[in-house]
Amino acid sequence: MFFGGRRREPDTPDEGTETRRRACRGAFALFAVVGLAACAPDRAGERARSSRTASADAPIELTDDAGNAVRLAHPARRIVSLIPSATETLIAIGAAGDIVGRTRYDTAPEVAALPSVGGGVDASVEAIVNMRPDLVIAWRSDSRGSTRERLVSVGIPVFVLKTEDTTDIFRGIASMGRLTGRDSAALAVATSVRRGLDDVRRAAAGRPTPKVFYLVYNDPPMTAGPRTFIAQLLSLAGAKSIFTDSSQLWPNVAMEEILRRDPDLLVVPAGAGVNSLDRLRQQSGWRDLRAVREGRVITVPADIVNRPSPIIARSARLLLEAIHPELRADSAGAPRPTSAPAAR
Repeated sequence: MFFGGRRREPDTPDEGTETRRRACRGAFALFAVVGLAACAPDRAGERARSSRTASADAPIELTDDAGNAVRLAHPARRIVSLIPSATETLIAIGAAGDIVGRTRYDTAPEVAALPSVGGGVDASVEAIVNMRPDLVIAWRSDSRGSTRERLVSVGIPVFVLKTEDTTDIFRGIASMGRLTGRDSAALAVATSVRRGLDDVRRAAAGRPTPKVFYLVYNDPPMTAGPRTFIAQLLSLAGAKSIFTDSSQLWPNVAMEEILRRDPDLLVVPAGAGVNSLDRLRQQSGWRDLRAVREGRVITVPADIVNRPSPIIARSARLLLEAIHPELRADSAGAPRPTSAPAAR
């Protein structure tokens, strides 16, 4: 999705727009920095590294998220993934060995040694063709669509994915399982993720619900709309976004409106390319925000929380413990005495 020290493409939001690319290319760099081994929802991914199903050589036909019918003569065995979160999904279901090409933003140990085809929406078609893939996973929000058109024209199947909300994430897990002949492994991973999300929901039940502003980008201010996986995870973790009424996925919002809605907490993805608390305190607008003045700013790791992949259960847990720190145990295992502010 966004953020990092270097300029890079986002995994969300709305990769195809110029606004998002300006705001988020610096944001996604961090996503590629951490290896997937540190991001597994639990050991379900390891257990899923099994052989293909009995129908390993059967033809496959599946409709992608853009409505295209994608046909494979057999489960994919040579995959180029142009979406970092899809790469993580493939690894989680045990299909790392099927990946032959990645983007410059994928650095999980399982794919770090593979050749890069460039970016997700500006990939080198020539490099992809030379890898002889039997499947390419591409962005639905690549509004240009030129990469898909060129690959399909030379006979390479392209499966387009949408990664906006949690429903998309679970559908993506199932689709990756179907396309690789690992339906059972995909089901196991999805079941594990749902279990983790349910645990977070139960832990947050009955607790105060602070109003939060999730800072996707600070200049201009951008946040997560209610139909995004981040907003859904915030709600699951016991918080309420101050922009639940937005009709956009990743809206730019006026600083004056943020001040008017007066969030209890400011949530900042660490490493997301946004300013530090010290810098925010010096900037007009941000320094006037009550949450900033009172130090009610919580940070979460951008390389985990901003990923629309099987890691969302871990993301939800991190948000829960940041919003409700009384649930977070210290190194000795004792609960911390501090707590998040109550809803106003």
